[in-house]
Amino acid sequence: MSKSLPSGLKTILKKGGHNYSSIINNWSSLVGKKIAGVCYPKSIKTGKELKDGMLFLNVAHGNQLLVEYSKRDIIDKINVFFGYQFIKEIRIVLIREKIEAKKSHLLNKEKGSKYHKKLETIKDSELKKKLKGLISAYDKKNN
Repeated sequence: MSKSLPSGLKTILKKGGHNYSSIINNWSSLVGKKIAGVCYPKSIKTGKELKDGMLFLNVAHGNQLLVEYSKRDIIDKINVFFGYQFIKEIRIVLIREKIEAKKSHLLNKEKGSKYHKKLETIKDSELKKKLKGLISAYDKKNN
């Protein structure tokens, strides 16, 4: 089975890429909204055994003390999540910009009208109706 995986993917999995991905996907539930609002994982360095790793966190300037005092708690929560000592140490990397939720995925009025014009060219009424429903559901969710 390992020969069927692409070579780039094999090296990522060997280096703990799956674990890093799990940390990113569950970051705010692992550390809480307060900590997740001021920092996020940058990278992880581990040995071949995927134990006693070092987690690098990007921390917004001015919030480093909060993260510094929460290091032990973050390490404990991550290790409990994995069930073994995956992270041994956390290093802080300061960033200047404030962490803000990205809003670039929202449909602005220009794009929305462009999609509605394209929808009018679709001949299949059932497909047109479902696509309009999809666009309106997307707009409601992200507004």
